[in-house]
Amino acid sequence: MKKSTLLHAELSYLVATLGHTDEVTICDAGLPVPDQVQRIDLALTHGVPGFIETVCTLLSESQIEGVVMAEEFQQVSPALHQSLMGLLQEEQARMGREIAVTYLSHEAFKQRTHQSRAVVRTGECTPYANVIFQAGVVF
Repeated sequence: MKKSTLLHAELSYLVATLGHTDEVTICDAGLPVPDQVQRIDLALTHGVPGFIETVCTLLSESQIEGVVMAEEFQQVSPALHQSLMGLLQEEQARMGREIAVTYLSHEAFKQRTHQSRAVVRTGECTPYANVIFQAGVVF
């Protein structure tokens, strides 16, 4: 049995096959998933699994160098946005590198998800709880 944090087979495979600058979207239960992008659906019920716990699990297994979020996330759901920003600050401290943060309109964000290798759907029901991770390298 796998010893590390991430046990979900599809997510584990995704992380293991990411290349530099590949993008992965982690989203709430309502974000539309483009037909041509792999959907990894984790949603069980409202709030399960949550956005933050899904982000934490992916951060434990993958190197990121950038994130993209909708401007509306910061405005409409400030508490959850601040929780994500705190996790990113902790990750920056662990890595010793800065993580670039970019904001787009929600409409532009949805279009950007078309470039993702996969969209990971959570059970989160907080408006605009979506983030795109851009893969980095460990060297």
